[in-house]
Amino acid sequence: MIRAADVTVAYGDALVLAGVGLTARPGEVVGVIGPNGSGKTTLLRTLHRALIPRTGAVAIDDVPIDRLAAREIARRVAVLGQEGAPELPLTVGEMVLLGRLPHQRDLRPASAADGRIAAAALARVGARHLAERPFRMLSGGERQRVLIARALAQQASHLLLDEPTNHLDVRYQHELLGLVRELAVTTVIVLHDLNLAARYCDHLILLDRGAVAGAGAPEEILTPELLEPVYGVAVRRLDDGDAVQLAFGPPAGPARRGGAEALSGRGRARAASPPAPG
Repeated sequence: MIRAADVTVAYGDALVLAGVGLTARPGEVVGVIGPNGSGKTTLLRTLHRALIPRTGAVAIDDVPIDRLAAREIARRVAVLGQEGAPELPLTVGEMVLLGRLPHQRDLRPASAADGRIAAAALARVGARHLAERPFRMLSGGERQRVLIARALAQQASHLLLDEPTNHLDVRYQHELLGLVRELAVTTVIVLHDLNLAARYCDHLILLDRGAVAGAGAPEEILTPELLEPVYGVAVRRLDDGDAVQLAFGPPAGPARRGGAEALSGRGRARAASPPAPG
C-alpha cells in the first residue's frame, strides 16, 4: 500500500501541491490525471522520495518513507519515469538485470539467480526473445515492455509509472496497460489519455493547480461536471457498458451552446484526449 496524506510541495516560493492525499491499496491501479502543470509528476516523485514534501507524509506499507533507506525504497518501489532509459550500449537482458541492483551488495556481478529472475521478468512481459537485442534498437512499445520487465526484476511490490503510453500507438497503449493490470502489484500511474484511465484504472485522482479536484472510481470522476472546469473543454460522456468513453470539443463560447451540446458534426465523432495535460 502507498499512502500520501496532506502533501504540500513547493519549488522555492512556487506552490506545486497543496494538501494532496492519495491511497493505493494492494493490487490496485490508481490513475493520476489532470491538465498541464497540475502537479501529477511532482506527486509521483514524492511517492518514492525523489522529492521531499514541505508538509505531509508518505508511507509504504504503513512505514513512513522517511524512515526507509534509499536501497529499501528501491526494493519496495519500482519507478518508470518520463525520461525512460539512457541510451546505454546494453542488450535487453543487461538492461533488465539493472533491476537487480537494489538486491546486490558491493557492486558484485549479477548472480545466476539474478539472471533467472531477469529472464522470468522478460518472459512475463512477452519479451524473452529480445534478450540479446541491443536495447537502443527496440521500438517504443518494445522498450516500454523491457523497462517494465526491469521493474519486475526489482521484485518490488509497488510500481510508479509516469505517462508510460507517450509516443506509443493505440495497440501498444492497450497492450502495455493491459499488462500493467495483469501484474497485480500496487500501481500509481500518471496518464494523459482519460479514456485509457477509464478502462484500466480502479481509482482516479484528478488534480487541478496542485489540489485534488476529485477522487473516486472512474465513473464518478470522469463526468462533464468535474472535467469541463478543470480542462477548459466541452466534454461528452458515452457509457458503452464496458468502460466510460469521453469525447472532447472546444470550450463553450458565446456562439456555442455549453457542455455536451458543443459537440456536433465532426467534433462529435472524435473520441480523443484533451490537449496534452502534463
